[in-house]
Amino acid sequence: MLDELQFQTLAEEALTALFKSLNDAAEKYDFEADMNNGALTVEFEDPPTKFVVSPNSPVRQIWVSAHLRSFKLDWQPLRNTFVLPDTGQDLKQLIAAHISQELSEEVTL
Repeated sequence: MLDELQFQTLAEEALTALFKSLNDAAEKYDFEADMNNGALTVEFEDPPTKFVVSPNSPVRQIWVSAHLRSFKLDWQPLRNTFVLPDTGQDLKQLIAAHISQELSEEVTL
């Protein structure tokens, strides 16, 4: 298991990279991304919807709240990314899938 400092570093890198990808995509698609106090939000205007992506240090996971569900991603050292165990999706793939669902069009991050 990752120690606290390793987790914080990896989570910050993952969320920063995701935030950059979201900002690039937001120019083309109808949503806004914001990073505040280590948590990332993705907001949609119509209908008003918000996804939240945040690190959970005690359990060394990144948690995503989207479409009334919670997703818990674990660090996968072989893939060098946070992964949802149930589907094998990495963080960017999971967020892209939910944004695509929300906007009813294919979004790639």
